[in-house]
Amino acid sequence: MSEELVAASQAGLKTPTVDSGSYIKRFEHLFEGLNKWSQGIPLVLAFFAVWEALPRLGLIDPLFLPAFSTTIKTLFDLTVSGKLLLHVLVSLQRSLIGFGLAVLIAVPLGFLMGWYSRFERYTDLLMQSLRNTSTFALLPIFLLLLGLGEASKIAIIFYGASWQLLMNTITGVKSVDPIYIKAAKSMGVSDRDLFRKIILPASIPSIVVGARMGAKIALMVVIAAEMIGAKTGLGFFIQNAQFNFMIPEMYAGILTLAILGLTINYLLVWFEKKATYWKGEFGSGVIG
Repeated sequence: MSEELVAASQAGLKTPTVDSGSYIKRFEHLFEGLNKWSQGIPLVLAFFAVWEALPRLGLIDPLFLPAFSTTIKTLFDLTVSGKLLLHVLVSLQRSLIGFGLAVLIAVPLGFLMGWYSRFERYTDLLMQSLRNTSTFALLPIFLLLLGLGEASKIAIIFYGASWQLLMNTITGVKSVDPIYIKAAKSMGVSDRDLFRKIILPASIPSIVVGARMGAKIALMVVIAAEMIGAKTGLGFFIQNAQFNFMIPEMYAGILTLAILGLTINYLLVWFEKKATYWKGEFGSGVIG
């Protein structure tokens, strides 16, 4: 084997090497992430312990607050039977459609408003007025105009998720260093290449942060929309359990919503870090 390595070196060939530093950095990042995540576990366990103790000790009527163990058992039964899975999938489907439409429309509009100042001046007043109107306050209007079907639910999700995407895209475009733009124009770079090679890459961190916020808003809005005029979905499941006084099922649905939201948030944070790995501090200068 040593003779082969000598021959390879004499022939000017590079022998394969293992970059141990990259593996060490990966393990360090993984350990750091696990350490940060584990710091919050004691408080969560304490919360569940208090939840379990309050009805067990008679401090709260178990009819209104079942013990945590009872809620977990109910959640397990609903999951095994498949009754809860259908509602979760329906809610995710509605959220995904509404959020997808928001990405397709809000991001290009944000590029236009951020790049063309005249276009922004014409549209800013209307956009700011709509943005500062509560999404939930407009829910009855969407129901009146579009009915109780899927169109109204997807439309309100689209409306709620659009604003973070729009504003963060505008911020991303405006935060591009003017020196880069002037330098590119002085070298004769076309507007198309300027957008593709400078504006778009520099805007990605802000857009990704807006997408993460918009996705969380989409999940919150779909639950509210499903509580009015829906026959499926996690929001319907929770409200239906409340109306029929199936309290353990209601808490199981709420716990499922919390787990779902937490999972989506961690996935989006992971994607955000991957998409902006080249930036020192991703997400800076965005609108929350």
